[in-house]
Amino acid sequence: MRILVTNDDGIDSIGLHVLARAMRPFGDVVIAAPDREFSGAGAALGALHLIQPEVHRARVEGIDEAWAVTGPPALCVMFSRLGAFGDPFDLVVSGINPGVNVGRSVYHSGTVGAALTARNGLVSGVAVSQAVTGFGVEGQGWDEMLIGQKWDSAAAVAASFVEGLVSSLPSTPVVVNLNVPNRDLADIKGWKPARVGHEPPRRMSRAVLEPKLGHEGSFHVRMQWGDAVALPEDTDGGLVESDYVAVSYLSALGNTERDDMVAGEDLLGRLIDTSR
Repeated sequence: MRILVTNDDGIDSIGLHVLARAMRPFGDVVIAAPDREFSGAGAALGALHLIQPEVHRARVEGIDEAWAVTGPPALCVMFSRLGAFGDPFDLVVSGINPGVNVGRSVYHSGTVGAALTARNGLVSGVAVSQAVTGFGVEGQGWDEMLIGQKWDSAAAVAASFVEGLVSSLPSTPVVVNLNVPNRDLADIKGWKPARVGHEPPRRMSRAVLEPKLGHEGSFHVRMQWGDAVALPEDTDGGLVESDYVAVSYLSALGNTERDDMVAGEDLLGRLIDTSR
């Protein structure tokens, strides 16, 4: 069993190191993670002709092989699929992200994006995120708020789930989104399956353009944050707020049949028929 561990917070993230060491009992662990912060990158690979990606050896205590990649986590996963880091991987585990990836933030999360990219390569992926006590914005917590973060709890939750997963990998690759409260294990009430909600615990409420001095026609974008919101108890975010581990299995993108697109389909048909 070969396990690739990555994240979107960069190779120096404590959460990444703790998670990688927690995966060691289940196989050969290789880290390939961004060389810097890539939160919010989703499943983006980056503009390859601009970033001219490089890979550098890194040192992580307790891990024999670690790499820093000059690109987002999805690129790390893609490189692993193409053989950059040796033999094929059987599982991708991404995290531990400081800040839950629930609700709307699931769509933009680099942590989740790595797991989605794994599935594109027919490999299962597990995304692991942990609440940040007191504040969490669109799936991210600020560095100064991570003092006292209970990384070991999230790592133990991930290890328990992965132990079961690798004992019987599904025939169809799965993307698992694990969100863990920032609590000692003894204070976590349990786990529940979670539907993906619409709102994160705290969202961006407004983007304001502020003129950039000395640069006519240029502006800084100043983002404003809304107040924390109470989330429905059956959602991923609501469960974490209630001190449960939220487990979501994320579906793949696919075509959805619609019966209310007649006007657009009709005009498209006319365009194509006319052009002939």
